[in-house]
Amino acid sequence: MVKVFIDPGHGGSDPGAVGNGLQEKTLTFQIATTLRDILLNEYEGVSVLMSRTGDQTVSLSQRTDAANNWGADFYLSIHINAGGGTGFESYVYPGVAAPTTTYQDIIHEEILKVVEFANRGEKTANFHVLRESNMPALLTENGFIDNTNDANKLKSSSFLAAIARGHANGIARAFSLTKKPTALYKVQIGAFRIKSNADNLAAEARAKGFDAVVLLRDGLYKVQIGAFASKENADSLAAKARAAGFDAIVYLE
Repeated sequence: MVKVFIDPGHGGSDPGAVGNGLQEKTLTFQIATTLRDILLNEYEGVSVLMSRTGDQTVSLSQRTDAANNWGADFYLSIHINAGGGTGFESYVYPGVAAPTTTYQDIIHEEILKVVEFANRGEKTANFHVLRESNMPALLTENGFIDNTNDANKLKSSSFLAAIARGHANGIARAFSLTKKPTALYKVQIGAFRIKSNADNLAAEARAKGFDAVVLLRDGLYKVQIGAFASKENADSLAAKARAAGFDAIVYLE
């Protein structure tokens, strides 16, 4: 089990950087919660603890103490920059070696693959969360809140989701996380105890233009004509099958 501690910067009475109608604490929390959901929903063998679960005031010591006490394998602090620049940069503590630097290389690269930010480089800094955490730690600065172009991007929920996705892709690659099996909406037109009956129905379906296969599941020979990630697509195929005279059902597996 990989234990990832996610630290959305600032919060509560500390808004962080502000500019262009935005507050850093709000942006970091949105990115962090989306990242948490991606990791927990899409990957196996990962556990997540957040430094804050709302708009709370949490001291730097409370953040690192929580990560250290939990025994986190990785500390990720998410921030938004200010000061007149533009783009993305990441930080580790000065003088650290692998695996921290390896994690930085991977996560930095994966974020820039999915967001349109200038690459400001991989850097080091004597930040509290990097210095006082007992595990490999990385701090990311995701655009400049006081830069109009960056801020316009940060106002988009889909762009914040892309930032979260980049972090997730990096963590998954860095820690060799395994994707959870994807559930599919399957379209079935029959289930039989006798295989020949299933074969006959499949042949009839193929004659009418359906891509039918016979699968042995739960002791029954099931005739399936499609499997989709989208329920809408499955429902559409089931409707066509019913119009062709088949008793089609859609189920999630």
